[in-house]
Amino acid sequence: MNDWVRHAIWWQVYPLGALGAEREALPPDAAAVPRLKELHGWLPHLVGLGCNGLALGPVVESGTHGYDTVDHFRVDRRLGTEQDLRELIYGCHAAGVRVLLDGVFNHVGRDFPRFREVLEQGPGSPAAAWFDVDPSRPGPDGFSYRDFEGHSGLVALDHRNPEVVDHVARVMTYWCDRDVDAWRLDAAYAVPPAFWRAVLPRVREAHPDVWVVGEVLHGDYARYVAESGVDSVTQYELWKAVWSSLNDHNLFELAHALGRHGEMVHSFLPQTFVGNHDVTRLASRLDDARHLPLALALLFTLPGVPTVYYGDEFGLRGVKEDRAGGDDAVRPVLPGSPDPPGAEAAALADLHRLLIGVRRRHPWLAGAAVAEPDVLTNDVVAVRLTAEGNTLAVVLNVGDAPADVRLPLSRASVVAGNGEPAPDGGGTAVRVPGHDFALVSTGG
Repeated sequence: MNDWVRHAIWWQVYPLGALGAEREALPPDAAAVPRLKELHGWLPHLVGLGCNGLALGPVVESGTHGYDTVDHFRVDRRLGTEQDLRELIYGCHAAGVRVLLDGVFNHVGRDFPRFREVLEQGPGSPAAAWFDVDPSRPGPDGFSYRDFEGHSGLVALDHRNPEVVDHVARVMTYWCDRDVDAWRLDAAYAVPPAFWRAVLPRVREAHPDVWVVGEVLHGDYARYVAESGVDSVTQYELWKAVWSSLNDHNLFELAHALGRHGEMVHSFLPQTFVGNHDVTRLASRLDDARHLPLALALLFTLPGVPTVYYGDEFGLRGVKEDRAGGDDAVRPVLPGSPDPPGAEAAALADLHRLLIGVRRRHPWLAGAAVAEPDVLTNDVVAVRLTAEGNTLAVVLNVGDAPADVRLPLSRASVVAGNGEPAPDGGGTAVRVPGHDFALVSTGG
C-alpha cells in the first residue's frame, strides 16, 4: 500500500454543485466556463483545516449531473478546460495537497459516442458490444439495454468486453499522466471485481503510487478489496452506525461496527466519512445537535482514511430525497468565501481543526488496532486504539448525566473533548459530561 495515504485527509467537493454550474451540458458551440479556478481560493481553507487531499466529484464532460458521462477525456465545459484542471492540480501539489478524481466507469450517458452509434445504427452496430443490449426485448429505442438501477439515462457498460477494459485503463492512465494522485470508482459494487483486476495493473504499471477507492455500500468489504485489487472501499457500514447509534442511544450498535471496522484494517484502510454527496448531511441526520462533535471525534480518530464533505465543517444542513433533483440540497453552491457563515459555523470549523490536529499528532491512528470496549452501555462507550506502543481512548457519552469512566492506562491525559479527572482506583479515570466526548492519549 502507498505510504502517503496513511497521512491523507480528504476534503471532498462536488464541483458541478459547489461551483454553481448549469444543470445541463452547454451547447456544442458554447465556450468553456472556467469555474474550476474558483477552487484555488479554497485551498488555504482546506489546508487550514488540516486536510491534505482534494477529492473532486465528476469533472469530465457529461449530460447533466456528472454521472452520465459523454467524454472521459474532456473536462466538462461547465467547469472549464483541461488546462484549468491541470492548473488546479498544480496549485494543489504546490500546497502539498493530493488530488482525487471520480471515475464513473460502471455506466455512461446516452450521449456517449459509442451508445449514440447504437441509437443511430441499431443493436447490430459493432458499438453494441460495449453495452448489454437485448434486441429481442423492444424498448423506447427499439431495443432494451441494461441501465444503472433503473435509470434509463445511465447506460451500463459491458465489463466483459476487452475494448471496455482498454478504454477505462486508458482514461485512468491519461489523467494520472496529468498528475492525478487517486481515483474514486463510482458504483464499484455494480462492476465485477475481475474487471478492476484487468484494469488496475495497467494503470499502476505507469503510476505505482496511485490510490484507488471503490464505492461499495455493503457486503464483504475485505473480500471485494482482495478480489478486485482496489486499495480501499467506502465504509458505509461505519457511517450508518455512527449516526444511528447516536440517534438511538444504542452504542452497542456502534461497538459492533467498530469491531468489524477493526477487522478490516488488518487487510486494508477503509475510506471513512460522516457525509458525502450521496447522503443527507450529518447536521440534518442527527436528532441532537450536541452529538455532532461525537461523530467527528470518531471520524478523526478511527483507523482508515478520513474524508470531510465540503460544508460539513460549517454544519451545513441538507436532506437527500429520492426524486429528480433530490440531491440538490446536499450539493449546494459553496459559500461566497471560506469565512465561516456565523459563530456556530466558526466553532464547528475550529473543532475540525482541533480533531484533525489530534490525528496529525497521532499518525499511527491510521492503521491502529481497535480494542474491545472497556465500557459499554446504551449511553456510554470507551474504546482504545493502539499501535506502535501508543494508545488513544475514545470516550463517548450520549446520556444526560456525567459518566465516570476508568481506563487501563497510565500517564494519560485528555487531548480533546471535555473530560476531567475523576476519582481513580487505578489506571486513568475521566468524568465526561452528558452529550460529550473525551479523547485520552498516552502520547500527549
